[in-house]
Amino acid sequence: MEREIYSDILKEKIYFRKLDNGLEIFILPKKGYTKKFAIFGTRYGSIDNRFIIPGEKKVTDVPQGIAHFLEHKLFESEEEGVFARFSKLGSNVNAYTNFNSTCYLFSCTDKFHENLSILIDFVQSPYLTDENVEKEKGIIEQEIRMYEDNPNWKVFFNGLKAMYHNHPVKIDIAGTVDSIYRITKDELYRCYNSFYVPNNMVVFVVGDVDREKTYSTIEESLKSTYKKLEGEIERILPHEPIDVREKSIEEKLSVSMSLFNISFKNTDNFLEEKELLRRDIETKVILDMVFGKSSRLYKRLYEDGLINENFESEYTFDVSYGHSIIGGESKDPNRIYDILCQEIKSIKRDGLNREDFERIKKKSIGQHISSYNSVEFIANTFTSYYFKGINLFDYIIELQNLDLERVSERFNNHFDLDKSVLSLINPNN
Repeated sequence: MEREIYSDILKEKIYFRKLDNGLEIFILPKKGYTKKFAIFGTRYGSIDNRFIIPGEKKVTDVPQGIAHFLEHKLFESEEEGVFARFSKLGSNVNAYTNFNSTCYLFSCTDKFHENLSILIDFVQSPYLTDENVEKEKGIIEQEIRMYEDNPNWKVFFNGLKAMYHNHPVKIDIAGTVDSIYRITKDELYRCYNSFYVPNNMVVFVVGDVDREKTYSTIEESLKSTYKKLEGEIERILPHEPIDVREKSIEEKLSVSMSLFNISFKNTDNFLEEKELLRRDIETKVILDMVFGKSSRLYKRLYEDGLINENFESEYTFDVSYGHSIIGGESKDPNRIYDILCQEIKSIKRDGLNREDFERIKKKSIGQHISSYNSVEFIANTFTSYYFKGINLFDYIIELQNLDLERVSERFNNHFDLDKSVLSLINPNN
Protein backbone atom coordinates (compact mmCIF):
# COMPACT_ATOMS: atom_id res chain seq x y z
CA MET A 1 0.00 0.00 0.00
CA GLU A 2 1.29 3.44 -0.96
CA ARG A 3 1.34 6.23 1.60
CA GLU A 4 1.93 9.97 1.19
CA ILE A 5 4.04 12.41 3.17
CA TYR A 6 3.16 16.00 2.35
CA SER A 7 4.83 19.25 3.37
CA ASP A 8 2.50 22.28 3.43
CA ILE A 9 5.49 24.58 3.70
CA LEU A 10 7.54 23.11 0.86
CA LYS A 11 4.55 22.11 -1.30
CA GLU A 12 6.35 18.83 -1.93
CA LYS A 13 5.03 15.30 -1.62
CA ILE A 14 6.87 12.04 -1.02
CA TYR A 15 5.21 8.72 -1.85
CA PHE A 16 6.19 5.77 0.27
CA ARG A 17 5.78 2.02 0.03
CA LYS A 18 7.13 -0.70 2.30
CA LEU A 19 7.58 -4.10 0.70
CA ASP A 20 6.85 -7.40 2.44
CA ASN A 21 10.58 -8.04 2.85
CA GLY A 22 10.99 -4.76 4.77
CA LEU A 23 12.57 -2.62 2.03
CA GLU A 24 11.25 0.94 2.08
CA ILE A 25 10.87 2.87 -1.18
CA PHE A 26 10.41 6.66 -1.33
CA ILE A 27 9.57 8.67 -4.46
CA LEU A 28 9.54 12.46 -4.68
CA PRO A 29 8.08 13.50 -8.05
CA LYS A 30 9.52 16.60 -9.76
CA LYS A 31 7.27 17.31 -12.72
CA GLY A 32 9.07 18.78 -15.70
CA TYR A 33 12.56 18.04 -14.36
CA THR A 34 14.91 16.54 -16.93
CA LYS A 35 17.30 14.92 -14.46
CA LYS A 36 16.31 11.85 -12.50
CA PHE A 37 18.22 10.56 -9.47
CA ALA A 38 18.08 7.35 -7.44
CA ILE A 39 19.87 6.03 -4.34
CA PHE A 40 20.00 2.50 -2.98
CA GLY A 41 21.57 2.74 0.45
CA THR A 42 22.30 0.69 3.53
CA ARG A 43 22.71 1.82 7.12
CA TYR A 44 26.21 0.43 7.29
CA GLY A 45 29.26 2.66 7.62
CA SER A 46 32.85 2.74 8.74
CA ILE A 47 32.01 2.79 12.47
CA ASP A 48 30.13 -0.55 12.27
CA ASN A 49 33.06 -2.83 13.01
CA ARG A 50 31.69 -4.62 16.09
CA PHE A 51 28.20 -6.06 16.16
CA ILE A 52 26.05 -8.99 17.21
CA ILE A 53 24.01 -10.69 14.49
CA PRO A 54 20.43 -11.64 15.51
CA GLY A 55 20.34 -15.20 16.84
CA GLU A 56 24.00 -15.14 17.81
CA LYS A 57 25.59 -14.34 21.16
CA LYS A 58 29.17 -13.82 20.06
CA VAL A 59 30.36 -10.35 19.01
CA THR A 60 31.53 -10.17 15.40
CA ASP A 61 34.67 -8.05 15.26
CA VAL A 62 35.93 -7.14 11.76
CA PRO A 63 38.87 -5.04 10.49
CA GLN A 64 38.49 -1.29 10.02
CA GLY A 65 37.64 -0.20 6.50
CA ILE A 66 35.50 -3.19 5.60
CA ALA A 67 32.35 -1.18 4.70
CA HIS A 68 34.37 0.93 2.25
CA PHE A 69 36.04 -2.24 0.90
CA LEU A 70 32.62 -3.76 0.18
CA GLU A 71 31.55 -0.62 -1.66
CA HIS A 72 34.53 -1.05 -3.99
CA LYS A 73 33.83 -4.73 -4.58
CA LEU A 74 30.16 -4.36 -5.47
CA PHE A 75 31.18 -2.60 -8.67
CA GLU A 76 32.96 -5.77 -9.81
CA SER A 77 31.10 -8.40 -11.80
CA GLU A 78 31.89 -11.81 -13.21
CA GLU A 79 30.69 -10.54 -16.58
CA GLU A 80 30.36 -6.93 -17.73
CA GLY A 81 31.48 -4.28 -15.24
CA VAL A 82 28.92 -2.07 -13.54
CA PHE A 83 30.38 1.19 -14.86
CA ALA A 84 30.19 -0.15 -18.42
CA ARG A 85 26.53 -1.10 -18.02
CA PHE A 86 25.58 2.40 -16.91
CA SER A 87 27.84 4.05 -19.47
CA LYS A 88 25.98 2.31 -22.31
CA LEU A 89 22.80 4.01 -21.09
CA GLY A 90 24.47 7.42 -20.92
CA SER A 91 24.07 7.73 -17.16
CA ASN A 92 26.41 8.52 -14.27
CA VAL A 93 26.84 6.00 -11.45
CA ASN A 94 28.69 6.50 -8.20
CA ALA A 95 28.85 5.39 -4.57
CA TYR A 96 30.13 6.60 -1.22
CA THR A 97 30.81 5.23 2.22
CA ASN A 98 30.71 7.51 5.23
CA PHE A 99 30.77 6.88 8.97
CA ASN A 100 27.17 5.64 9.09
CA SER A 101 26.02 4.48 5.66
CA THR A 102 26.96 3.22 2.23
CA CYS A 103 25.01 4.49 -0.77
CA TYR A 104 24.93 3.59 -4.46
CA LEU A 105 23.42 6.12 -6.84
CA PHE A 106 22.96 7.21 -10.41
CA SER A 107 21.63 10.20 -12.31
CA CYS A 108 20.25 10.19 -15.83
CA THR A 109 18.00 12.05 -18.24
CA ASP A 110 16.83 9.04 -20.23
CA LYS A 111 16.16 5.30 -19.80
CA PHE A 112 15.49 5.78 -16.09
CA HIS A 113 13.91 2.39 -15.41
CA GLU A 114 16.68 0.49 -17.21
CA ASN A 115 19.20 2.33 -15.02
CA LEU A 116 17.16 1.67 -11.89
CA SER A 117 17.00 -2.03 -12.67
CA ILE A 118 20.81 -2.19 -12.97
CA LEU A 119 21.23 -0.29 -9.68
CA ILE A 120 18.97 -2.66 -7.77
CA ASP A 121 20.57 -5.69 -9.43
CA PHE A 122 24.26 -4.96 -8.87
CA VAL A 123 23.87 -3.97 -5.21
CA GLN A 124 22.37 -7.44 -4.63
CA SER A 125 25.14 -9.20 -6.55
CA PRO A 126 28.47 -9.31 -4.69
CA TYR A 127 31.14 -11.12 -6.71
CA LEU A 128 33.95 -11.95 -4.30
CA THR A 129 36.83 -14.33 -4.86
CA ASP A 130 40.06 -14.79 -2.95
CA GLU A 131 41.89 -13.41 -5.98
CA ASN A 132 39.86 -10.25 -6.56
CA VAL A 133 39.78 -9.47 -2.82
CA GLU A 134 43.58 -9.65 -2.67
CA LYS A 135 43.88 -7.46 -5.76
CA GLU A 136 41.58 -4.84 -4.24
CA LYS A 137 43.80 -4.51 -1.18
CA GLY A 138 46.58 -3.00 -3.28
CA ILE A 139 44.14 -0.56 -4.89
CA ILE A 140 42.76 0.61 -1.54
CA GLU A 141 46.27 0.83 -0.07
CA GLN A 142 47.12 3.32 -2.82
CA GLU A 143 43.96 5.28 -1.99
CA ILE A 144 44.84 5.37 1.72
CA ARG A 145 48.41 6.51 1.02
CA MET A 146 47.11 9.19 -1.36
CA TYR A 147 44.89 10.62 1.39
CA GLU A 148 47.76 10.47 3.87
CA ASP A 149 49.45 13.08 1.67
CA ASN A 150 46.29 15.21 1.44
CA PRO A 151 46.60 18.13 3.90
CA ASN A 152 42.85 18.78 4.12
CA TRP A 153 42.16 15.12 4.87
CA LYS A 154 44.93 14.94 7.44
CA VAL A 155 43.96 18.10 9.33
CA PHE A 156 40.40 16.71 9.53
CA PHE A 157 41.20 13.20 10.76
CA ASN A 158 44.00 14.38 13.03
CA GLY A 159 41.40 16.58 14.70
CA LEU A 160 39.06 13.60 15.15
CA LYS A 161 41.90 11.52 16.61
CA ALA A 162 42.61 14.25 19.12
CA MET A 163 38.94 14.72 19.95
CA TYR A 164 37.85 11.10 20.45
CA HIS A 165 39.41 8.59 22.82
CA ASN A 166 37.73 5.39 21.64
CA HIS A 167 34.89 6.08 19.20
CA PRO A 168 35.61 4.58 15.73
CA VAL A 169 34.61 7.86 14.07
CA LYS A 170 38.25 8.86 14.58
CA ILE A 171 39.39 6.12 12.16
CA ASP A 172 39.79 6.82 8.44
CA ILE A 173 36.73 5.54 6.55
CA ALA A 174 38.98 3.44 4.30
CA GLY A 175 40.70 1.89 7.34
CA THR A 176 44.46 1.56 7.62
CA VAL A 177 46.95 -0.24 5.42
CA ASP A 178 47.31 -2.85 8.16
CA SER A 179 43.56 -3.34 8.65
CA ILE A 180 42.66 -3.78 4.99
CA TYR A 181 45.29 -6.51 4.54
CA ARG A 182 43.53 -8.47 7.29
CA ILE A 183 40.17 -8.42 5.47
CA THR A 184 39.06 -11.80 4.08
CA LYS A 185 36.47 -12.84 1.55
CA ASP A 186 34.47 -14.61 4.27
CA GLU A 187 34.37 -11.47 6.42
CA LEU A 188 33.17 -9.42 3.46
CA TYR A 189 30.35 -11.87 2.80
CA ARG A 190 29.48 -11.97 6.51
CA CYS A 191 29.17 -8.17 6.64
CA TYR A 192 27.29 -8.08 3.36
CA ASN A 193 24.78 -10.69 4.51
CA SER A 194 24.33 -8.85 7.82
CA PHE A 195 23.85 -5.28 6.59
CA TYR A 196 22.79 -5.50 2.95
CA VAL A 197 19.34 -6.75 3.88
CA PRO A 198 16.05 -5.08 2.91
CA ASN A 199 15.03 -4.04 6.42
CA ASN A 200 18.35 -2.19 6.80
CA MET A 201 18.19 -0.46 3.40
CA VAL A 202 16.25 2.19 1.52
CA VAL A 203 15.56 3.24 -2.07
CA PHE A 204 14.96 6.91 -2.77
CA VAL A 205 13.96 8.22 -6.21
CA VAL A 206 13.48 11.85 -7.25
CA GLY A 207 12.52 13.23 -10.65
CA ASP A 208 9.76 13.17 -13.24
CA VAL A 209 9.10 9.43 -13.02
CA ASP A 210 6.15 7.06 -13.31
CA ARG A 211 5.58 5.92 -9.72
CA GLU A 212 3.88 2.59 -10.37
CA LYS A 213 6.47 1.65 -12.98
CA THR A 214 9.21 2.64 -10.52
CA TYR A 215 7.76 0.39 -7.81
CA SER A 216 7.37 -2.51 -10.22
CA THR A 217 10.89 -2.05 -11.64
CA ILE A 218 12.34 -2.29 -8.15
CA GLU A 219 10.23 -5.30 -7.15
CA GLU A 220 10.99 -7.15 -10.37
CA SER A 221 14.71 -6.51 -9.87
CA LEU A 222 14.78 -7.97 -6.36
CA LYS A 223 16.19 -11.48 -6.10
CA SER A 224 14.59 -14.34 -4.21
CA THR A 225 17.70 -14.47 -2.02
CA TYR A 226 17.20 -10.84 -0.94
CA LYS A 227 15.46 -11.45 2.37
CA LYS A 228 15.14 -9.50 5.58
CA LEU A 229 17.16 -10.32 8.64
CA GLU A 230 14.91 -11.37 11.48
CA GLY A 231 15.63 -9.12 14.43
CA GLU A 232 17.99 -6.15 14.57
CA ILE A 233 21.76 -6.09 14.50
CA GLU A 234 23.20 -4.89 17.79
CA ARG A 235 25.97 -2.40 17.06
CA ILE A 236 28.68 -2.40 19.73
CA LEU A 237 30.43 0.91 20.41
CA PRO A 238 33.12 1.53 23.02
CA HIS A 239 32.60 3.92 25.91
CA GLU A 240 33.55 7.45 24.90
CA PRO A 241 34.49 9.95 27.64
CA ILE A 242 33.01 13.44 27.32
CA ASP A 243 36.40 15.17 27.43
CA VAL A 244 38.76 15.41 24.47
CA ARG A 245 41.80 13.13 24.21
CA GLU A 246 44.23 16.00 23.61
CA LYS A 247 43.81 19.73 23.15
CA SER A 248 46.05 20.14 20.14
CA ILE A 249 47.71 18.07 17.44
CA GLU A 250 50.22 19.17 14.83
CA GLU A 251 51.81 17.67 11.73
CA LYS A 252 54.06 19.03 9.01
CA LEU A 253 53.40 18.48 5.31
CA SER A 254 54.24 20.13 2.03
CA VAL A 255 51.88 23.14 2.22
CA SER A 256 52.51 26.80 1.50
CA MET A 257 50.31 28.00 4.38
CA SER A 258 49.16 26.39 7.63
CA LEU A 259 45.82 24.57 7.68
CA PHE A 260 43.75 24.49 10.85
CA ASN A 261 40.63 22.81 12.22
CA ILE A 262 39.11 23.98 15.50
CA SER A 263 36.69 21.34 16.72
CA PHE A 264 34.06 21.22 19.48
CA LYS A 265 32.86 17.86 20.78
CA ASN A 266 29.28 16.98 21.68
CA THR A 267 28.86 15.92 25.30
CA ASP A 268 25.24 14.70 25.05
CA ASN A 269 24.64 11.99 22.47
CA PHE A 270 22.11 9.15 22.08
CA LEU A 271 19.18 11.57 21.88
CA GLU A 272 15.72 10.94 20.44
CA GLU A 273 15.36 11.58 16.70
CA LYS A 274 13.51 14.91 16.98
CA GLU A 275 16.05 16.18 19.52
CA LEU A 276 18.89 15.11 17.20
CA LEU A 277 17.33 17.17 14.42
CA ARG A 278 16.85 20.19 16.66
CA ARG A 279 20.50 20.05 17.78
CA ASP A 280 21.56 19.84 14.15
CA ILE A 281 19.56 22.93 13.17
CA GLU A 282 20.52 24.92 16.27
CA THR A 283 24.22 24.23 15.75
CA LYS A 284 24.19 25.10 12.05
CA VAL A 285 22.45 28.40 12.74
CA ILE A 286 25.02 29.19 15.46
CA LEU A 287 27.92 28.39 13.13
CA ASP A 288 26.54 30.79 10.54
CA MET A 289 25.80 33.50 13.13
CA VAL A 290 29.16 33.38 14.90
CA PHE A 291 31.61 32.16 12.21
CA GLY A 292 29.81 32.82 8.91
CA LYS A 293 30.87 35.38 6.32
CA SER A 294 28.50 38.01 7.74
CA SER A 295 29.74 37.63 11.34
CA ARG A 296 31.85 40.18 13.18
CA LEU A 297 34.45 37.46 13.85
CA TYR A 298 34.84 36.69 10.15
CA LYS A 299 35.11 40.40 9.34
CA ARG A 300 37.83 40.91 11.94
CA LEU A 301 39.87 37.87 10.90
CA TYR A 302 39.56 38.70 7.20
CA GLU A 303 40.47 42.39 7.57
CA ASP A 304 43.49 41.42 9.70
CA GLY A 305 44.66 39.09 6.92
CA LEU A 306 44.40 36.02 9.17
CA ILE A 307 41.99 34.07 6.94
CA ASN A 308 41.01 33.83 3.28
CA GLU A 309 37.88 32.71 1.44
CA ASN A 310 38.50 29.08 2.49
CA PHE A 311 37.38 29.77 6.07
CA GLU A 312 34.28 27.65 6.77
CA SER A 313 32.41 25.66 9.39
CA GLU A 314 30.30 22.49 9.59
CA TYR A 315 28.42 20.32 12.06
CA THR A 316 28.49 16.52 11.74
CA PHE A 317 26.46 14.16 13.88
CA ASP A 318 24.87 10.79 14.32
CA VAL A 319 23.20 9.07 17.26
CA SER A 320 26.50 8.21 18.99
CA TYR A 321 28.68 11.25 18.24
CA GLY A 322 28.69 14.85 17.06
CA HIS A 323 31.13 17.72 16.55
CA SER A 324 31.47 21.18 15.03
CA ILE A 325 34.54 22.11 13.00
CA ILE A 326 35.74 25.59 12.04
CA GLY A 327 38.65 25.50 9.62
CA GLY A 328 40.67 27.11 6.90
CA GLU A 329 44.14 28.39 5.98
CA SER A 330 46.16 30.98 7.89
CA LYS A 331 49.63 32.37 8.41
CA ASP A 332 48.91 32.41 12.16
CA PRO A 333 46.34 29.74 13.17
CA ASN A 334 47.23 29.96 16.86
CA ARG A 335 46.25 33.62 16.80
CA ILE A 336 42.93 32.64 15.19
CA TYR A 337 42.30 30.12 17.96
CA ASP A 338 42.97 32.77 20.61
CA ILE A 339 40.63 35.28 18.93
CA LEU A 340 37.95 32.62 18.50
CA CYS A 341 38.17 31.74 22.20
CA GLN A 342 37.84 35.43 23.08
CA GLU A 343 34.75 35.72 20.86
CA ILE A 344 33.10 32.70 22.47
CA LYS A 345 33.75 34.07 25.95
CA SER A 346 32.37 37.46 24.90
CA ILE A 347 29.15 35.93 23.52
CA LYS A 348 28.70 33.81 26.64
CA ARG A 349 28.97 37.01 28.67
CA ASP A 350 26.79 39.27 26.50
CA GLY A 351 24.54 36.77 24.73
CA LEU A 352 23.83 36.11 21.05
CA ASN A 353 22.55 39.02 19.02
CA ARG A 354 18.79 38.77 18.32
CA GLU A 355 18.98 40.63 14.99
CA ASP A 356 21.73 38.29 13.82
CA PHE A 357 19.63 35.31 14.90
CA GLU A 358 16.52 36.47 13.02
CA ARG A 359 18.52 37.25 9.88
CA ILE A 360 20.35 33.91 9.83
CA LYS A 361 17.13 32.03 10.58
CA LYS A 362 15.39 33.66 7.58
CA LYS A 363 18.43 33.00 5.41
CA SER A 364 18.48 29.32 6.49
CA ILE A 365 14.78 28.91 5.69
CA GLY A 366 15.28 30.41 2.25
CA GLN A 367 18.32 28.26 1.50
CA HIS A 368 16.57 25.09 2.61
CA ILE A 369 13.50 25.77 0.47
CA SER A 370 15.60 26.64 -2.60
CA SER A 371 17.70 23.49 -2.16
CA TYR A 372 14.66 21.47 -3.25
CA ASN A 373 15.50 22.55 -6.78
CA SER A 374 18.40 20.07 -6.64
CA VAL A 375 17.52 16.39 -7.09
CA GLU A 376 20.96 15.47 -5.71
CA PHE A 377 20.38 17.46 -2.52
CA ILE A 378 16.94 15.95 -1.98
CA ALA A 379 18.08 12.35 -2.43
CA ASN A 380 21.34 12.54 -0.49
CA THR A 381 19.93 14.60 2.38
CA PHE A 382 16.75 12.53 2.69
CA THR A 383 18.79 9.33 2.84
CA SER A 384 21.25 10.75 5.38
CA TYR A 385 18.46 11.82 7.73
CA TYR A 386 16.46 8.64 7.11
CA PHE A 387 19.29 6.52 8.53
CA LYS A 388 19.20 8.74 11.63
CA GLY A 389 15.45 8.14 12.03
CA ILE A 390 14.57 11.66 10.84
CA ASN A 391 12.01 12.71 8.22
CA LEU A 392 13.58 15.42 6.02
CA PHE A 393 10.25 17.28 5.81
CA ASP A 394 10.50 17.90 9.57
CA TYR A 395 13.61 20.03 9.00
CA ILE A 396 11.75 23.09 7.75
CA ILE A 397 9.18 22.81 10.56
CA GLU A 398 11.84 22.71 13.27
CA LEU A 399 13.75 25.51 11.56
CA GLN A 400 10.69 27.76 11.55
CA ASN A 401 10.01 26.95 15.22
CA LEU A 402 13.57 27.79 16.25
CA ASP A 403 13.89 30.40 18.98
CA LEU A 404 16.83 32.35 20.36
CA GLU A 405 16.50 30.89 23.84
CA ARG A 406 17.12 27.33 22.62
CA VAL A 407 19.92 28.45 20.33
CA SER A 408 21.60 30.33 23.19
CA GLU A 409 21.39 27.28 25.44
CA ARG A 410 22.95 25.14 22.70
CA PHE A 411 25.72 27.70 22.21
CA ASN A 412 26.60 27.78 25.90
CA ASN A 413 26.66 23.98 26.17
CA HIS A 414 28.32 23.02 22.88
CA PHE A 415 31.01 25.67 22.53
CA ASP A 416 32.87 24.62 25.65
CA LEU A 417 36.52 25.63 25.30
CA ASP A 418 37.53 22.68 27.48
CA LYS A 419 36.01 20.40 24.82
CA SER A 420 37.81 22.05 21.91
CA VAL A 421 40.70 20.76 19.80
CA LEU A 422 43.13 22.62 17.56
CA SER A 423 44.46 20.52 14.66
CA LEU A 424 47.28 22.00 12.58
CA ILE A 425 49.07 21.12 9.37
CA ASN A 426 52.12 23.37 9.14
CA PRO A 427 54.62 23.83 6.29
CA ASN A 428 57.54 21.40 6.54
CA ASN A 429 60.13 23.97 5.50
